[in-house]
Amino acid sequence: MYDITIIGAGIIGSLIAHNLSKFDLKVLVLEKENDVAEGATGANSAMVHSGHDPKSGTLKAKYNLLGNRMFPDLCKELQVEYLKVGAYVVATSPEEEETLEGLIKNCQDRQIPYDVMGGTEARIHEKNLSDNVTKALSLPTTGIICPWEVSIAAVEEAILNGVELKLDYEVTKIRKEDGKFIINDEIETKVLINCAGVHVDDITNMLRKSPYKVEARKGEYFVFDRLNGTYVRRVIYPTPSAKGKGVLAVPTIHGNVLLGPNSDFTADKEDNTTSDGLDYIRREINKTMKNIPYNKMIHTFAGLRPHIDLNDFYIKEDDQIENFIHVAGIESPGISSAPAIAKDVVEGIVIPKFTESKVKEEYVRRRPFIDMRHMSEEQINELIKKDPDFGKIICRCEKISKGQIKDVIHRECGARTIKGVKMRCRPGMGRCQGGFCEPEVLKILSEELHEDVKNIKLDRDGSNVFMANAKEDL
Repeated sequence: MYDITIIGAGIIGSLIAHNLSKFDLKVLVLEKENDVAEGATGANSAMVHSGHDPKSGTLKAKYNLLGNRMFPDLCKELQVEYLKVGAYVVATSPEEEETLEGLIKNCQDRQIPYDVMGGTEARIHEKNLSDNVTKALSLPTTGIICPWEVSIAAVEEAILNGVELKLDYEVTKIRKEDGKFIINDEIETKVLINCAGVHVDDITNMLRKSPYKVEARKGEYFVFDRLNGTYVRRVIYPTPSAKGKGVLAVPTIHGNVLLGPNSDFTADKEDNTTSDGLDYIRREINKTMKNIPYNKMIHTFAGLRPHIDLNDFYIKEDDQIENFIHVAGIESPGISSAPAIAKDVVEGIVIPKFTESKVKEEYVRRRPFIDMRHMSEEQINELIKKDPDFGKIICRCEKISKGQIKDVIHRECGARTIKGVKMRCRPGMGRCQGGFCEPEVLKILSEELHEDVKNIKLDRDGSNVFMANAKEDL
């Protein structure tokens, strides 16, 4: 029997597992997809908000502010990238300037560093701000990360320290008897933590009528080729509205730029297709940005955020069922809040239930992903001496070697799909979007996993016309 079982391996579930792996406890993570970080964690704005926006008195405000302050140390601990790039919230009318005043007060009350400047001054620093911008609130503590990289790293390290992970495992029924939870008639656990994203209410309804209802809110994005600060250097927000923070321009860790998202409810909790929302993004971004380099656009994607009818995070032990813990409604600023949520769930709710548990005396740290972009020529040559495959470039756009791809396949929580490889070391993320390298990645996966190419999936559902044709060719 497990001490603790976590349902859902997004960034929240992953960080909870990572925190628990530091204690002498038997922990299991269940994920219905074939990889971690497949839901909202893998499709979002990839940024750490400063904490200026959430309504005062909410859990969103509390955890956003705490999480923002925790992220630099967390990323250093996990050996993943974090950049503090700053942000501007911009106004284009007297009404929006008035909204900025409310955000300024939030900054003052929450001790968030800020500055205020006119549109002309802001355009000195961000030359592609729209000429309509009249005022900007500068938020220097805003950061950017790669959310799925954080999640993967957290799970890797958790596994190294004894946490078990079951992928492709869908929870279909749960009952509680004799003080323990029984999942799918086979897994027994003392404590159950529900981090199932858009499906948290479905999980709760297996045990009791859920106190909240989840609606999936879709956000769509444009992805631009590596612009490396030549278009936008910091995050650009419009003034927020009832629908959220609005359409943003966001530089990424890897030098790309994101534009988005929109925010539309969808009845389908699995609908991550792009649609007419991209037209909305084009219209809205013109209010804050100009000279938009659509000729550099290489990809679009969509993600689903779990909005609950309580309009705040819902993080607590269940009122009726002992040892059943809800981590629900984790929409924006969920990524920014993740480290603080995980810390509170573990230290404030779970560990007090295991008073005899001790912090492990020995703890194993993961090794970072092999990133040849940041290596010297001497370091690269040493790698190639050890394994010549590090000298064989598979992805021309991102300059990813066969050695790097092999490495991410054979790690703890290693890649099993083409998308899994892509998320860990970026082949297919560049200008050609895998047009050249995907068949090669497929071959490498087949070789390293000793699987027929026909059994290797592209992503979570395996459906892709290009790959179907590629498999036939191979």
